[in-house]
Amino acid sequence: MNKKEITIKISKDAGITGLQAKKALASLLQGIKDSLRKGERVTLSGFGSLEIKKRKARKGRNPKTGEIIQISQKNKVKFNPSRIFEDSL
Repeated sequence: MNKKEITIKISKDAGITGLQAKKALASLLQGIKDSLRKGERVTLSGFGSLEIKKRKARKGRNPKTGEIIQISQKNKVKFNPSRIFEDSL
């Protein structure tokens, strides 16, 4: 399911126009991004939670040359599904 299909489903289920559904989805996604940027955890009851985890710098290997390279630290988004969500699958 892609963004367009989600927008159509929201529109039909909520009985709103496609444009309103598109704006609602965009607002939701922007709110999640903003919260994660601030370092806040985002929890959606019955679905799961999202949080930023820092991945430590580490050494890696270039697969073409075999040369050892330094991989820098970076932030990753971690999703923890809720028990209700997992049990429904």
